[in-house]
Amino acid sequence: MERNVSRIHMVSEPSIIYFLQVSWEKDLGSGFDITLTDGQSAWSGAVTASEISREADDMAMERDKYVDELRKALVLGTDPANVYKFDFSEENCHFSYEKSLKDVSFILGSLNLQKVSSPAEVIRELMSYCLNCVTDQLAKNRHLQRENEMLQRDWSDVQKRLEKCVTAKENLEADLYKRFVLVLNEKKAKIRSLHKLLKQAQEPEEDTQDERESVDNTQSHKKREAAYDESTDEESENLPVSSEVVPANFSQNNSIISSPDVTDIAPSRKKRQRLQKKVDTEPQLVDQKPPLQEKEKPEPSQLQSSSKEPFSSENMSLETLKNSSPEDLFEDM
Repeated sequence: MERNVSRIHMVSEPSIIYFLQVSWEKDLGSGFDITLTDGQSAWSGAVTASEISREADDMAMERDKYVDELRKALVLGTDPANVYKFDFSEENCHFSYEKSLKDVSFILGSLNLQKVSSPAEVIRELMSYCLNCVTDQLAKNRHLQRENEMLQRDWSDVQKRLEKCVTAKENLEADLYKRFVLVLNEKKAKIRSLHKLLKQAQEPEEDTQDERESVDNTQSHKKREAAYDESTDEESENLPVSSEVVPANFSQNNSIISSPDVTDIAPSRKKRQRLQKKVDTEPQLVDQKPPLQEKEKPEPSQLQSSSKEPFSSENMSLETLKNSSPEDLFEDM
């Protein structure tokens, strides 16, 4: 059986202290017993489960909620003293308990108590129960104190270990940072050396590339010069043909002039002058042809045909000179 003892004050007699004991089997809703004493007299009574259900129905409240309100009023006593109020009348031995909400109050329950014939025994039981409760509380307190001391020692040990872990962590971080710095410096040195090697490897490539470019430039320049020389050689080969034509014509003209058929000196001199003018004009015509040959670049067959044309014109002029008499030539001049 469970029980609870509390100290209460009555509304009708607030100066008198009463001790209220409530005991129950399994649950407060299954019924409970009440014992009330002022230290001299004692009263007792019981509340059944049916009465609890009837009170809950009269108040239009759920039974569980009503049982919870009874627990707060009779057992726990955690709410302020002015929330739950008690009243007792020694004349008719009527005990009631109610709850106050601001300006409104309602009765939770009431019952008629019976006066105990031997209050000393009831008081003795109450005192024994209170002493047992005090003993149990002291034992619990000592047990809790021992647990608290153990937890304090464990906490101090954990704190020391934590401090050691923190110091070890700091030392490890410092060591790792030093190693990281060393590794980083080594990597930087390797990177610098690789950069140097790369530059040294790139410099010969640049030199070889420059040499290749210079060789290509010289070869292209030589090709251009060779092409230019070939063009000039073609011009030089074409020029002697025209120059050789002129002496042939000149020799033919001289042979014609020096022929024995001419009798007069003056006409022969005029003939010589006329032939000289023809010789002078024909090389100029020949000199104007090579630029056309450079631009058009005709084939060798064309060059041969062009070189033969002056001979035909000169032969025609010579044939006319042979067929004509010196007097006719003189008249023409």
